[in-house]
Amino acid sequence: MRRQGCSPNPHSFTFLFAACTSRSSPIQGRIFHVHFIKWGFNFDIYALTALVDMYAKMGLLPSARKLFDEMEMKDVPTWNSLIAGYTKNGNVEEAFKLFSAMPSRNVISWTAMISGYSQNGKYANALTVYKEMEKDKGVKPNEVTIASVLPACANLGALEVGQKIEANARANGYFKNMFVCNAVLEMYMKCGRIDRAMQLFHEIGRRRNLCSWNTMIMGLAVHGKGDEALKLFNQMLGEGNAPDDVTFVGAILACTHGGMVAKGWELLSLMEQRFSIVPKLEHYGCMVDLLGRAGKLQEAYDLIESMPMTPDSVIWGTLLGACSFHGNVALAEKAAEFLSVFEPWNPGNYVILSNIYARAGRWDGVARLRKLMKSSQITKAAGYSFIEEGGDIHKFIVEDKSHQKSNEIYALLDLVTTILKFDESTIDIDLDSIVE
Repeated sequence: MRRQGCSPNPHSFTFLFAACTSRSSPIQGRIFHVHFIKWGFNFDIYALTALVDMYAKMGLLPSARKLFDEMEMKDVPTWNSLIAGYTKNGNVEEAFKLFSAMPSRNVISWTAMISGYSQNGKYANALTVYKEMEKDKGVKPNEVTIASVLPACANLGALEVGQKIEANARANGYFKNMFVCNAVLEMYMKCGRIDRAMQLFHEIGRRRNLCSWNTMIMGLAVHGKGDEALKLFNQMLGEGNAPDDVTFVGAILACTHGGMVAKGWELLSLMEQRFSIVPKLEHYGCMVDLLGRAGKLQEAYDLIESMPMTPDSVIWGTLLGACSFHGNVALAEKAAEFLSVFEPWNPGNYVILSNIYARAGRWDGVARLRKLMKSSQITKAAGYSFIEEGGDIHKFIVEDKSHQKSNEIYALLDLVTTILKFDESTIDIDLDSIVE
């Protein structure tokens, strides 16, 4: 275009910046940025937004933020681009600051924040933002919003909220979208409603994709239904669907609860020989878990030693857990030695090894570990649980009294404990009336 003497306009650069984004070409993008300024087009809000978006998507957030702050006029897409850039790079705190400062928001703004929280493991925050979005009468969630918030419900076990979102999705015709269908499928599986997941899986029918099959196989395997998972795996292959590496993680995991060691080895061999899928760390991890649960600890250790990649803390942690179950002190010490290098700050590993020593009567080992934890100032963080009630998620720890109705909760708990100590036939108490 330039060789033929045709001058660009702001729209030319809008498309050029988008092209650089798709090709992940930061150097070319900066060159076009210079040309953009030389041509005096840095007044055009659309081109400037495309430039902010380019820098944000490439992870060049300082450049994106500098440009954003220098813009005299910003529209909603400009804000959205920077928010999405921050969330993609894991800085959800800065993203939320921007989100809170927005003069107006559209569905993409809300979805960017929900998706950002969900993808960064802050599921409770994702659900909170979604509920706030529902209060905004001028905004209606779309398919992407639904597919972004459902994983939060799945990971929090917020089944009641998830079912309301599913009803909303069905009412708006979003079940034509497979991302939504698979998100609902995953929610039911993670919340333990295998029956509803199976119903939906059959409802999807011929529209099933690889993600649908993987969700079902993995879900059944995690819930200890190994035979059903492997049956579904065979059905998938029988229908001509090609598996991927995730499929084989689920299939090998399915062997774990049933102790199907031979089948696990067969699957590990099958994935490479028949489907040309190179086993990854996750596949070896599943095999170590399978061998460990079956009591084949030396075989598990030999597999770790022969792996073509460096084993991580998860692999060694799996072996340590198996040693704890079977009381193998020698291999537990080897696993703990590697774990002390990978994650010296993790108190769980010291506690497990200490318990193994205690069960073996090795009190010198217990004392040594306690002394090490104390000198290294390693403390065990309090575990916490989530419970869903009335569509809200509550987080609590042991003997937690932060809830505004904690006195009533403990009074009722004491009453239930008292009732359990007596023969139920000799006591007649209506708990519902007491709660009311």
